[in-house]
Amino acid sequence: MRTANMTEKELIRRCKKNSTKAQKVLYKTYHSSLLGICMRYGKSKAEAEDILHIGMMKIYKNIGSFSGNGSFEGWMKRIIVNTAVDNFRKNHKHYYHENIDDISESSDLSDEISDSLAAKDILKTIQQLPPGYRLVFNLYAIEGFSHKEIARKLGISESTSKTQLLKARLKLQKMLLSLNELPEHTSDAHPSPVFRNEFKKDTLVTVDLITQE
Repeated sequence: MRTANMTEKELIRRCKKNSTKAQKVLYKTYHSSLLGICMRYGKSKAEAEDILHIGMMKIYKNIGSFSGNGSFEGWMKRIIVNTAVDNFRKNHKHYYHENIDDISESSDLSDEISDSLAAKDILKTIQQLPPGYRLVFNLYAIEGFSHKEIARKLGISESTSKTQLLKARLKLQKMLLSLNELPEHTSDAHPSPVFRNEFKKDTLVTVDLITQE
């Protein structure tokens, strides 16, 4: 990748030397994609911006540890996700400890939720989830962590992780179904993509991820 007349390799080299100019170029280049991740974890844009700011400080501080192997953007995204998790643990100390067997299954709503929901509508719906549900949903459905990994990362049981994922999906289904019934819910936005790969490109969850088992 070439950024502002610099190759990515050169940009990284200069950032490792604490070049303020290079750091600004790095921020400008990746701001949109990294903020997209933060928006999924934050309750509001202001909170997402805070997560991004802290995450970028960590990236500048730790860029010297990037070996050059693998994706640099992927390396940054991992730092941003970990920063979002730290933000959650700092600000939301209580999880929802319930037995997954006590939660009743809902009917399959996938056929009733439109694939044409606007991306911004789906993101807004995710942001309305309780913090614990939102965090586990993002880590499992979007980032691809297993329940075992999530449990270790958050210091909770695998059962709690599964419970929160299930409850998050049920709540998202109901909210999106309600949104589906509102007129002009897509406004002037483009329809959201329907598969995980598009969401991993940094924006939004899809109907498939919400309704799948």
